[in-house]
Amino acid sequence: MADPSSYRPKPGQIPDSPGVYKFRDEHRRVIYVGKAKSLRQRLASYFQDLANLHPRTATMVTTAASVEWTVVATETAALQLEYTWIKEYDPRFNVKYRDDKSYPYLAVTMNEQFPRVQVMRGQKKKGVRYFGPYGHAWAIRDTVDLLLRVFPVRTCSAGVFKNAARTGRPCLLGYIGKCSAPCVDRVSVEEHRELAEDFCEFMTGRTGTYIRRLERQMTDAAEDMEYERAARLRDDIDALKKAMEKSAVVLADATDADLIAVAEDELEAAVQIFHVRGGRVRGQRGWVTDKVEAVTTADLVEHALQQLYGEETGDAVPKEVLVPAVPDPVEPVQEWLTQRRGSNVSLRVPQRGDKRDLMETVARNAQQSLVLHKTKRASDLTTRSRALEEIAAALDLDSAPLRIECYDISHLQGDDVVASMVVFEDGLARKSEYRRFQIKGRVGDTQIWHGEGQDDVRSMHEVLSRRFRRYLAEKEKTGEWSPEEAQESLTEEDGRPKKFAYPPQLVVVDGGRPQVAAAQRALDELGIDDIAVCGLAKRLEEVWVPGEDDPVILPRTSEGLYLLQRVRDEAHRFAISYQRSKRTKRFKASPLDAVPGLGEARKQTLIKHFGSVKKLRSATIDQICEVPGIGRKTAEAVLAAFAQAAPAAPAVNTATGEIMEEEESATAGDSGHGEQPAHAGDSSDGGGHSAQAEDSHDDGPDTTGGPGDSEAPTRVGAARTRRGMET
Repeated sequence: MADPSSYRPKPGQIPDSPGVYKFRDEHRRVIYVGKAKSLRQRLASYFQDLANLHPRTATMVTTAASVEWTVVATETAALQLEYTWIKEYDPRFNVKYRDDKSYPYLAVTMNEQFPRVQVMRGQKKKGVRYFGPYGHAWAIRDTVDLLLRVFPVRTCSAGVFKNAARTGRPCLLGYIGKCSAPCVDRVSVEEHRELAEDFCEFMTGRTGTYIRRLERQMTDAAEDMEYERAARLRDDIDALKKAMEKSAVVLADATDADLIAVAEDELEAAVQIFHVRGGRVRGQRGWVTDKVEAVTTADLVEHALQQLYGEETGDAVPKEVLVPAVPDPVEPVQEWLTQRRGSNVSLRVPQRGDKRDLMETVARNAQQSLVLHKTKRASDLTTRSRALEEIAAALDLDSAPLRIECYDISHLQGDDVVASMVVFEDGLARKSEYRRFQIKGRVGDTQIWHGEGQDDVRSMHEVLSRRFRRYLAEKEKTGEWSPEEAQESLTEEDGRPKKFAYPPQLVVVDGGRPQVAAAQRALDELGIDDIAVCGLAKRLEEVWVPGEDDPVILPRTSEGLYLLQRVRDEAHRFAISYQRSKRTKRFKASPLDAVPGLGEARKQTLIKHFGSVKKLRSATIDQICEVPGIGRKTAEAVLAAFAQAAPAAPAVNTATGEIMEEEESATAGDSGHGEQPAHAGDSSDGGGHSAQAEDSHDDGPDTTGGPGDSEAPTRVGAARTRRGMET
């Protein structure tokens, strides 16, 4: 490990101008390339106290052995040179997007004497027009098959073309009218090239011109009583319309734009691009990258733009590029795109309308791509085995932890404090073993602290104590058992595992040193000394172990770190799901819930009759008795429940700050829950996970969807605000 001060340039040596810099290791290999508006300020930021640097940046500067730079005239030139050097040197610490597949393109070889339409992959060639990329090659072939009726361009290989020219007989497509057969001189070189150019014009989105032309020709043929020709033109029009239907209209103003969305976590990021031409989605592609450097969403967007347009010119760069965040500063990137296209390019974040809606669709695709990538990575048996072995080595365990339990605490500013326990066996989630806890502030019959507030450490101690007390209780039922007795004691009569019966080899807590110490203290108090404990801190992905002053740093590419991160994220998801379900029920609580014998049907009848809870509260007993199915005893119980309940807080429109009357916020379908606005969207967690119905117990298993589901939308902006405050 090199000391950055050993190769730090003197302050006066570094110019205060735009440029590109390279870090090299001891073997002179380029390990990082960057650009800067001011080389002096940017390079100085790398040579500060290592404790103040991001861990990935600190790793880079300690791996490097020298730094050099090149001065350029403008930031735009720096952007271009940075892209060139990244392509040339492939530095290990730069963000590099990798395609999750080799996407096929529809290509027209305009550089040949007789242009050919075909499917192409890989590196783009000069003089070839490309359309796409497409998700599947068969989608290209279906489109081409429809268009060849109208634009009979050559599709055969060079060998087939030469053989047909030698024999004087065209191929089958020439006989059925799907090729103009330039091989046997049915059309001239100029006529065939015009067909190819018309084909390209249609594919770029200029479809209306050709359809209107064919419709006029069909009408003229019908008027001239050339009905067979009119029928052929009708079929050609149908073929063009079918080809257009294969790419749905997403922007009504026939916009040419590329939409780029990013989904990311601490270690990886996924990028999705939709290519829209003429208002229709003409292609889609996606990349995944490891975050080997400290980057923001705007940085990821800038790297994606470099890779997407670094070798493109002309119309391949659209007039408009829509992104989730613009690079800072945006002017050099926008100027660079303008130079690549040859005319102005707009780079911006869509704020409203169809483009904003489409951007949300692209973002969902990016999130799904990231989840799919992680799922494929996690499903590999060899990878999972290596991850468990790396964890065992890092934590100095005797064997690989085949069963891992992870715990997380969730609350909303100290209210509705809950905890989750998720279980991974052999590196895979075991959802039937998931458990949920309400924080009570006590263990057993002993009150240890008041259960309200944001004390995650005491909450973690309580949860671990309760979980392993249950484990010891199950164990003590049989004492020291034989293997047969052990297996029998671990299962219920129906063969299902007993709750908390199996001990883990490793307990992971979501947090740093304080949470780990609390978890270890809970195990020590119970006399359990054969279960390892560690914690995973969110910010820097540090692994903390009990009794150590410094964390264990797993390599960024470690499969063990990836598994611990996935376990931690799943515990966080499950905890927030439970916490939101509790909060939603509390918001929906109504005094009518306390009325004995008053079910949901009669609650709805009452609300529908009076129109709102406010009017029901002010009604008399005789007025309530007029409601069908409500007797005097029930009416008295309803008024008594309202008298005992605290006055309801007024509902507030969070967008305007206006206090809403209950008549506005309550409806007939509220089932008596008109006391406070019900934020239905909050019953779903960040992974689209709808929590189960809650009871007063602490061991409900998870039987719901996984972490990769898309997020359900919230009903009001206040729900988003509350989500930002919860942990």
